[in-house]
Amino acid sequence: MLRRTLLAVALLLLAAAGTAAVVAVHTLHRLDAVVVDRFNGRRWNFPSRIYGDAFLIYPGIDLRAAGVYERLQRLNYRETEDGELRKGDYRRSPGGLDLFLRDFSYPGERVDDRLVHLDLNGDVVTRMTDPRSGAELYSLQLEPELLSGLYDATWEERREVSLKDLPPLLTRTLILTEDRRFYSHRGFDPIGILRALVTDLRSGEVVQGGSTLTQQLAKNFFLSEERSFRRKVKEAAMAVLIERRYSKDEILENYLNEIYFGQNGLQGIYGVWEASEFYFARPPQELSVGDIALLIGLIRAPNALSPFRKPDRARERRDTVLRLLRDAGEINAADYEAALREPLHLAAVHARSNAAPNFVDYLREELSRNYPHEVLTSEGLGIFTSLDVQLQQAAAAAVRDGLADLERRYPRLAERAADQRVQAALIAVRPQTGAIVAMVGGRDYETTQFNRAVHARRQPGSIFKPFVFLAAFEAARDSDNPITPASAVVDEPFEWTYDGGTWEPSNYRDQYFGQVTARRALELSLNAATSRIAYRVGLDPVLDIARRAGITSPLPPYPSVVLGAAELTPLEVAQAYAVIANQGLKATLRAASKVVDRQGQIVERRPVAVERAVSPEAAYLVTHLMEGVIDRGTGRGVRERGFKRPAAGKTGTTNDARDAWFAGFTPDLLAVVWVGFDDGDALGLTGAEAAVPIWTDFMKRASAASAATAFQPPTGVALVRIDPYTGDIATAACPETIIEAFWRGQEPTASCPAHPLHTAAQPAASASVDAP
Repeated sequence: MLRRTLLAVALLLLAAAGTAAVVAVHTLHRLDAVVVDRFNGRRWNFPSRIYGDAFLIYPGIDLRAAGVYERLQRLNYRETEDGELRKGDYRRSPGGLDLFLRDFSYPGERVDDRLVHLDLNGDVVTRMTDPRSGAELYSLQLEPELLSGLYDATWEERREVSLKDLPPLLTRTLILTEDRRFYSHRGFDPIGILRALVTDLRSGEVVQGGSTLTQQLAKNFFLSEERSFRRKVKEAAMAVLIERRYSKDEILENYLNEIYFGQNGLQGIYGVWEASEFYFARPPQELSVGDIALLIGLIRAPNALSPFRKPDRARERRDTVLRLLRDAGEINAADYEAALREPLHLAAVHARSNAAPNFVDYLREELSRNYPHEVLTSEGLGIFTSLDVQLQQAAAAAVRDGLADLERRYPRLAERAADQRVQAALIAVRPQTGAIVAMVGGRDYETTQFNRAVHARRQPGSIFKPFVFLAAFEAARDSDNPITPASAVVDEPFEWTYDGGTWEPSNYRDQYFGQVTARRALELSLNAATSRIAYRVGLDPVLDIARRAGITSPLPPYPSVVLGAAELTPLEVAQAYAVIANQGLKATLRAASKVVDRQGQIVERRPVAVERAVSPEAAYLVTHLMEGVIDRGTGRGVRERGFKRPAAGKTGTTNDARDAWFAGFTPDLLAVVWVGFDDGDALGLTGAEAAVPIWTDFMKRASAASAATAFQPPTGVALVRIDPYTGDIATAACPETIIEAFWRGQEPTASCPAHPLHTAAQPAASASVDAP
């Protein structure tokens, strides 16, 4: 009986062992397939990188006003006071700046590193030279700034690097500190495991690992952060399988590209190349002995040993690694002592956050039409955009400060619930290229991600009026009775009869001015006078000119649309106004300029797309009127707030003051501002009160570094000095005169009858002038 029982037990044990062996073999086969799939396939997801536009430095630029020093800091350039400059260093001195530019790849071109010297008068660059050759330089290009990444769950930033491109000392230091028996074990180190097991048994829990580099790689590639014996066994098994299939150098290279080195805001730092750039602002090949010791020493606990937050602990860990290197004969005593004396060569601390979240969201929407989500989040595309980080920061500050100022000046605005506070949007573009350089979609992206600059459809009010005048001046070219800026218009109530009814426009506060010029009608934003011009031109030409300029939203075929009774987005308004600012040429707005793959090869170009929308003469006549809006009309708050450059713009206020707008431009920069409530409640403020301050603040910041330029009239325009009230050629007796623009051949010929000259010896003031 006993023998039979023992036999049964033996058979059961044998069966159990056989089953366990089958399960183990099956598990190993499954794990092996996982290893092969990961190593031979795509090992990492590389998020697409979104870059801002490159920035030019040239003689005449004001470095401080242009934010060049802030740009250098964001690009991880390092200011030094003495010693030889290395790539990524700069040094300021009285009357000069020495800058060692890094090399970088821009789509279609390679920009080499170079040392340059800038002569300064105050903060203005007067001359640029190459100190080595003495050659004079006329422009320098700073590399584009990284704005954000397009990633799926987490932003893991890494750049894959080959083992042969890394300094040998770096790999030897890694092996010395993390796995001395790396080249002799088969995936795991029994001695290390035994040491960890003793420690774990003493503590009663898993608190220490004896993992080899291969085990660490297996854990990072395939397993969770759970600390358990089961996970440890699985980790060891996968390490053995990895070692069985791949060489030591392949394993080491994967480890060096995989390892986590800490956090930079939203961005996780992975791999030695990314870590080297993050901590030292230079690639691994340029690291000193002390830098290498510090970098490898961080692997154990990158956040706890962060040299940015805990420099003493980081230095202590570095020195420990240096002693290991000395004791192992990797460096001699002299190198050891020199490395101990090295300061921490740290880059400037700039937590990586999304510098332009609304712009990035808009760009993602644009790109998703051509690229699947998995491509954008895993293929490592480089997306080069038009955004200027400095202007983006100026736009964000103008919106933030402007809304805070509104709530101080009008306390009722601050009494609303946090999620119902007054909102604003700002979009800025280069009219000549359509480049979107700044975009703010609301007061706080963390509170609400709704992008009002792109998606908020609101009535534009009076900022639609310039298209009435644009249609009138376009039609004037071939008219025997043209409407000109000096044409007389009656500003009184009237009825516009159309199919299905009548419409009677009314002025703000029911204030009418009788007979005015077309110029005054726009400068003072007179609804009745503007509507009379639209009535004379016809509704269809007004709608047609607006669509040609870039308005894509439906425009109701009713007379009230000429005063802005339609729903548009700030993006559309910017597109349409850019046509006026660009002398009738429509440059399609764009966010992305080029897309490259992970190897830097161009995948897609998005060139400037320009077409003629309206005549340059008609566009200039409207621009000239809009200059008057700022100089003496509803937009004069721009001047009162200190913006003195040539500029043109138009205020907009909708019925019941629900929405406040201002759209305006200089010859090279256009910005549109909207202010209002998301729920459509009445703001109770005009465009002049709510939007003009934000626009002016932004434009002052944005244009401070460049020289002012004037709007240039096209050849088909004649500039004539006239009396602003009669519209006739000014005489010497006219108390007030302005220079007015006309289609050439349509300028006035009669002298001002209200201020005639009384002596034949004194002729009337005449006629054409070359430019204002």
